[in-house]
Amino acid sequence: MPMILIWRVIQVILILIAPFILMIRGAVMLHTQYQANAWISVLGGGLLTGFLVFLYLSFFRRKLTKKRSNARSRKLRLILALILVGGFAFQGLIYISARNVKQTSLQKEFRELHPILRLGVSTIFIFDRGGVMTDAQRVPEDYIRMGLSEKRNSLHFRQADGYVYAIDLRTKGRSEWQNHLTRLYFRLMGFNTLRHMGTADHLHISLTHPSKPWAK
Repeated sequence: MPMILIWRVIQVILILIAPFILMIRGAVMLHTQYQANAWISVLGGGLLTGFLVFLYLSFFRRKLTKKRSNARSRKLRLILALILVGGFAFQGLIYISARNVKQTSLQKEFRELHPILRLGVSTIFIFDRGGVMTDAQRVPEDYIRMGLSEKRNSLHFRQADGYVYAIDLRTKGRSEWQNHLTRLYFRLMGFNTLRHMGTADHLHISLTHPSKPWAK
């Protein structure tokens, strides 16, 4: 009996997080494997997620009403699904809470990140309210001020397409299991992850750049 209950709980969790996974992982796949434009990648991930939410709504409607659906009903559910997904994506692309950034200037820098990276970060902060982004965009001089060697190919720099492809997340003051889960999440979503000591212990997250696949 306990094993059945545990399996049911796992199923519910998977059903709840599947739309988030599909949106971000789908967008990363379009970006890395097909070199799709940033917004095309996000749109593709969003449409896949919208279809999944549509299936969820259809399933629950059938369970509750026991009635067959018609074309008008299906159209309304599809529109509702796209509105829900679009609203979530829009909020995640333009906003990050002040509690999730080391300093308020990072809220502005957040909008300079690649849209897929923004979605990945804003999504995990829904579940991990204690997560903190400590750094995003840099310039070469920043490395000199920190006493580090200059990194010409750093993805913290603004790239040719106008986006920053890397961020740093705080690890200090957080348990190791939290840090491991955060790293696992980003790796499963298709991002690159590195544990950097540097000037301070932190988790470096980056999105692969199509023309610089070696860069971090």
